[in-house]
Amino acid sequence: MEDDGFPHRELEALGYTAAVHGQKTYNGVAILSRAPLSDVTRSFPGDPVPDEARVIGGTVSAGGLGDLRLVNLYVINGQEVGSDKYRRKLDWLDAVIRWLSESHDPKAPLLLVGDFNIAPEEEDVHDPETWRGKVLFSDRERERLHAMLDWGLSDLLRVHTRDGGLYSWWDYRMGAFHRGWGLRIDLGLGTAPVSDRLVDAVIDREERKSSTGEGKPSDHAPVIFTLRDA
Repeated sequence: MEDDGFPHRELEALGYTAAVHGQKTYNGVAILSRAPLSDVTRSFPGDPVPDEARVIGGTVSAGGLGDLRLVNLYVINGQEVGSDKYRRKLDWLDAVIRWLSESHDPKAPLLLVGDFNIAPEEEDVHDPETWRGKVLFSDRERERLHAMLDWGLSDLLRVHTRDGGLYSWWDYRMGAFHRGWGLRIDLGLGTAPVSDRLVDAVIDREERKSSTGEGKPSDHAPVIFTLRDA
């Protein structure tokens, strides 16, 4: 049993296997699977910030898809356009793109999910003019995301629907959630074998609304993708 502070035993009792790559306070990614999880990797070759827990991958047997490679990314926020953290974000995204092109096959089943900290298009931002040129919606961030898509990935929510107003993140300030001032920055990107089997894609805004628990809820909402087996 991993001693990482994660409730592995409780999750196993519910039928899940958990793989975790965590870092105290700041960063962390995980994969939970009801199917056996193999070939678990943390970080990636050429990662310019190898001490930050931002990437975890694993392989699951997914019915007609065969072996599905699942990668969970937590992309650097970038803080502010032009800052050192912004430049580090761009460098990190460039490294991810190189890793994809050198280590993966766009014809194989691959699913990238997570907090990308980038809104892909104008319909993914409540007020594009306010956000244009700012972190999370700057041209250079979006160029990197589009390079991933050009490599052989599809934005799964957009495969399912072109509707605007579908957001996964809201600033805690100014009542943004209740005013609908959001951005879609939590994404699922899949290769053709994955996108061809997409049945549904949903942002569960109600879960964010009801997740009060102790203290304030997350500023993100769950994003759910459903794939057919065959």
